[in-house]
Amino acid sequence: MSAPALFTPFTLKDVTLRNRIAVPPMCQYSAIDGVTNDWHQVHYPSIARGGAGLVIVEATAVAPEGRITPNCTGIWNDTQAEGLARIAAGIKAAGAVPGIQIAHAGRKASANRPWEGDDHIPDTDPRAWQTVAPSAIAYGPGLDKMPRAMTLADIEQTKADFAAAARRARDAGFEWLELHFAHGYLAQSFFSAHSNQREDQYGGSFDNRARFLLETLAAVREVWPENLPLTARFGVIEYDGRDEETLSESIELTRRMRDGGLDLLSVSVNFNIPDTKIPWGPAFLAPVAQRVRREAGLPVASAWGMDATADAERVVAQEQLDLVMIGRAHLANPHYTYRLAQELKVDRPDWILPPPYAHWLERYKGPGKVAR
Repeated sequence: MSAPALFTPFTLKDVTLRNRIAVPPMCQYSAIDGVTNDWHQVHYPSIARGGAGLVIVEATAVAPEGRITPNCTGIWNDTQAEGLARIAAGIKAAGAVPGIQIAHAGRKASANRPWEGDDHIPDTDPRAWQTVAPSAIAYGPGLDKMPRAMTLADIEQTKADFAAAARRARDAGFEWLELHFAHGYLAQSFFSAHSNQREDQYGGSFDNRARFLLETLAAVREVWPENLPLTARFGVIEYDGRDEETLSESIELTRRMRDGGLDLLSVSVNFNIPDTKIPWGPAFLAPVAQRVRREAGLPVASAWGMDATADAERVVAQEQLDLVMIGRAHLANPHYTYRLAQELKVDRPDWILPPPYAHWLERYKGPGKVAR
């Protein structure tokens, strides 16, 4: 009997994942000055021990002003990188491939943590900082701070910051790099005509709006090892009534990123404006991702509603996705991958867990079994 599609290995460059299940970046908002601590050191290896093939560390800022909140992780200095290196080693020791997402929040930066308001910090608060964006256009209610339009020098510095962050991630032992080009953060806001009204070489036409993303990718490609996966999370659709136009442009940009050295795209929603009609539902992005996969000729992953066993198995079996990103279910149960294996009747699901767990969970289960 063949293994379920979800539990077949996936190889990209010189990296092989033990299955098609990945834990996507999920911000913990628990760092101090961008530096990780015991919370992160326990959190990430715990999820990795549950059996996922890939664990990607949360959005990690390439510069102080690129943090979403004052408590986001950073990778703009060596002290931060040292802490992240311990996390990468912990993930790898637990059997998963260690990945990291590097990011710049743009105009959505300088915000309170979600459980403290999820809105912009008032300028009178000493924790606040000036946000930057392609154009001086605020996001909207709750995140209404007016960003400063970036100068050409700012853009050059930010590309250099991404490259420096990629170099530190490489040296810290991460084997999978994801560029955060989604969710209305800086790179996404350069590509979107909603937020980019520049009149220079970074605004206006498709080529100009794509320029920052492609040049940032090129800067990272120069320092990231050729044998390790270089990926991006990118919002390909806004659900703003211009879906076909936006998706067609996004697919063309994905082709160009592929030609520039991108190895996989994690397909997401733009989240670049607040007034949208997103059709939330189980695996709702899978058909969109499949189209990107087919027309851009690039492996794809996606999150959002992928946690149900039947849906996760189906989207991989039908080749809509190469990887499924399952986030919140792994927060509720760090051994969620093991549960999926049980539900799909994987032969010997105990191989997914480390022996100190597998022994008790597999040997002593069922009627009449008593754990000592």
